[in-house]
Amino acid sequence: MPNDTEHQQRLAVLIDADNARPAITEVLLAEIAKYGVASVKRIYGDWTTPNLGGWKSVLLEHSIMPVQQFRYTVGKNATDSAMIIDAMDLLYTGRFDGFCLVSSDSDFTRLASRIREQGVMVYGFGEQKTPKPFVSACHKFIFTEVLVEESRSDDGGQKRQPVMDLRRDAKLVDLFRTAVEAASDEAGWAQLGAVGSNIMKQAPEFDPRNYGFKKLGELVHAVKLFEVDERLQDDGKGRTIYIRDKRRRS
Repeated sequence: MPNDTEHQQRLAVLIDADNARPAITEVLLAEIAKYGVASVKRIYGDWTTPNLGGWKSVLLEHSIMPVQQFRYTVGKNATDSAMIIDAMDLLYTGRFDGFCLVSSDSDFTRLASRIREQGVMVYGFGEQKTPKPFVSACHKFIFTEVLVEESRSDDGGQKRQPVMDLRRDAKLVDLFRTAVEAASDEAGWAQLGAVGSNIMKQAPEFDPRNYGFKKLGELVHAVKLFEVDERLQDDGKGRTIYIRDKRRRS
């Protein structure tokens, strides 16, 4: 019987201990598992300092390898350099389909861009304070606060935003309309999966969970600006969701 991991992306998970909290580890790794297998899990920091003491039990429990990097000069972050060097070494092996960079530090912006240039997926994980350049440099960026809230709730995590708030969110509406237009046929209908892919290209930080919804389809229904049509697939074994801007209705 074939191993399921053979068909999944091989991922390198690199964590900046100075800019991540031990409390997110479990939900972080659970999220990463949705995208592939974490073949490498490393975390970088100066482990001689007391502020990283909270990581010890977490690293043992989740088999994350700590990489020691002394602070040679006060005010300079040698940890970033060590993580960047390791990332490039791993990239050049050609063994990985994607990298998961866990940090809220904009210093990793160029690293994310360089990995993308190599045709390798980059998943970013950080707090909502993460600078926009780093977020935009990733293919997909997930806010860790959303993961934590989701783990604490049975209804999708954050409180769902009211319909009127969603419709007044100009950025959200523009993202949807632009993506639908790009993926639509002559009648204006676009497959929901293609719409989601197009949105991610425009805004890596986009996630239905940011608005309190587990799935993209649920968010589309809530916005109430699009017609929704579920069509039976050609093989008759499932349905595909299509959406169309209500302004196109004849």
